Amino acid sequence: MENFLEYLIWIVLAIYLGMAIFSAWRALRGENGLVRLTGLDLTSTLTISVLVIVAIITGSKIYIDIAIAAAALGYLSTVALAKYISDQKVF
Repeated sequence: MENFLEYLIWIVLAIYLGMAIFSAWRALRGENGLVRLTGLDLTSTLTISVLVIVAIITGSKIYIDIAIAAAALGYLSTVALAKYISDQKVF
């Protein structure tokens, strides 16, 4: 049973990495600002998920701390970019 769960975690990690690469591509090649912002937000969320999965695989708690910091920065960057897109100025 443990081998099955280990394989399942590696498969989930590969799927999340594939989705993160695709969403990063959408963030770079989006048609307009809204599509790019959505791709950037999804990429940051998937990156946080990958960090948590890596923490589960390695058993290291440092990846959880990095994921929490990345979540805070991802939220702030999404809010700042949305403000810039809507008003064409940050402040």
